[in-house]
Amino acid sequence: MSSTRKGLLLVNLGTPDAPETGAVRRYLREFLSDPRVLDIHPVGRWFLLNLIILPFRSPKSAHAYRTIWTERGSPLMVYSRGLAEAVAERLAGEYEVELAMRYGNPSLPDAVARLRARGVSDFTVMPLYPQEAPSSSGSSLARTYEVLSEPWDVPNVRAVPAFYDHPAFLDAFARVARPVITEARADHVLFSFHGVPERHVRRTDASGRHCLASGGCCDAITDANRHCYRAQCFATARELAKRLGLEPQGWSVSFQSRLGRTPWVKPYTDFVLPELAARGVKRLAVMCPAFVSDCLETLEEVALRGRDQFLASGGESLTLVPSLNADPAWADAVVRLVRESEAAATSSPAAAAAPAVPDRPG
Repeated sequence: MSSTRKGLLLVNLGTPDAPETGAVRRYLREFLSDPRVLDIHPVGRWFLLNLIILPFRSPKSAHAYRTIWTERGSPLMVYSRGLAEAVAERLAGEYEVELAMRYGNPSLPDAVARLRARGVSDFTVMPLYPQEAPSSSGSSLARTYEVLSEPWDVPNVRAVPAFYDHPAFLDAFARVARPVITEARADHVLFSFHGVPERHVRRTDASGRHCLASGGCCDAITDANRHCYRAQCFATARELAKRLGLEPQGWSVSFQSRLGRTPWVKPYTDFVLPELAARGVKRLAVMCPAFVSDCLETLEEVALRGRDQFLASGGESLTLVPSLNADPAWADAVVRLVRESEAAATSSPAAAAAPAVPDRPG
């Protein structure tokens, strides 16, 4: 029997240490200094970050964080730790489990060091983003591989792939959403995903002619858009709508949280909300299936600002469907995804021997 100890690294995006301007500034500096996030010339990125974003956005973001902060801390941190604990209980004796944040704390180097201190030499990395994108899963994996490659003895490492269409993820989200939508008596469900710049999805187009070339480019997953974030979002929404029994006219998709003036994937959530109210939607439920943990983008941007915008436009109620957080069904799904990833690598020697560093962003 092999004596290799296995470790599971759950990686989420991150959160400031406190809802204060200084802590938020430190977090935003690390986050937006990542060239996979703010992918412009380094000189331009420095000027934009230090002369515009940090001085003006940090106080505003700190105020926003204060509206959602809990006695236990940042919601994203609370829920991520709860998930990690639940997964660790289910994988006790099989995997050592650690939570890491791509930006902020607990840092990736610290989490890897804790696993190595427990004798782990076989790593499974699970980025907690259902859909793949260079600025989320791509950055998290690239940084994880970098950290794992720093010592002389580089360990074996595998990554759990994007799970946007995995039945375990979809079933868990539908299980959480169904009673909330029923209780809200929602007459429409909006699937609001985090946005990304249009240039990001175009760079993942294998054909160079498919992504954003037509209104129906994301109607199905094809070889051309298999790694397109927007196409994966629409695929997630279609499958969730099917599980929730929603009629075609009873749901729609939008994208939130855009930054800057360059075009981001459309339609924009803050444009769609008043449009839905104008169409006569009165009771709106919003699901955010790009986020497995409730955070600033769900609790403040949608549940507070989005609700105010929808009501001011004539709607009667906006209900945020909670994310998966640390729901038992989600913890079970994570365990299934991890075990399936290991089984796939074990059954395919070529995959197991593949280089750790990905050959494409995201």
